[in-house]
Amino acid sequence: MSVSTRRRRPSGSGTRRTQEERRSRTQARLLEATMECLVDLGWSGTSTTEVARRAGVSRGAQQHHYPTKMELVAAALEHLLEAQRLAFESAFAALPPERRNVEGALDLLWEIFRGRPAKALLELAVAARTDDELRPLCRDLNERILQVILETFEKLFPASNLPEDAVPTTLRGLFAMFVGLSVQNALDDDDAGHQAAVLAQVKSIARLIVPGDRGDAGPAATG
Repeated sequence: MSVSTRRRRPSGSGTRRTQEERRSRTQARLLEATMECLVDLGWSGTSTTEVARRAGVSRGAQQHHYPTKMELVAAALEHLLEAQRLAFESAFAALPPERRNVEGALDLLWEIFRGRPAKALLELAVAARTDDELRPLCRDLNERILQVILETFEKLFPASNLPEDAVPTTLRGLFAMFVGLSVQNALDDDDAGHQAAVLAQVKSIARLIVPGDRGDAGPAATG
């Protein structure tokens, strides 16, 4: 057997892997740039040209992955929803045991609602009201976010004082409140502290509904 034969590798496997990694990196940059455009420029100011510029890729590369603005935004929406869920779960898991409770969860949820990914989603939801092409894409956006919140709540706090059939409605009300607060926060950054006061009141009520710490965070304090 010749040296060249002994050193021969499976044809194409490394190339395909490299191409897939490069494809994933390019798509991630495009989706992140789309989010940034939505926050900084709004729906009307977001264009595939500007997204490509911010992502540092050519227009041809952008069109190869996402031929139209709507396809780009649809992919960005899915990316944002999954990123929000993962961000919340990982941030909650990183909390110290004494903060791994319903108050800590609400603080993290409020941070997420004030973050740039949430602002991008809000921009899409508001713009869809008057954009016939965007509306079908965003029609179930609120319900999808609510489903993530519900699944996360049930995972983190399986025991609460709420009747089981009341949990979805209660979380729907909480979601609507946080959306409203986040709109106010985007305008005034809570200069007067009104949003912080509302959040403090919500946490005091939540303590009655979900008493004690999360079950796997260690034994609750007794007194």
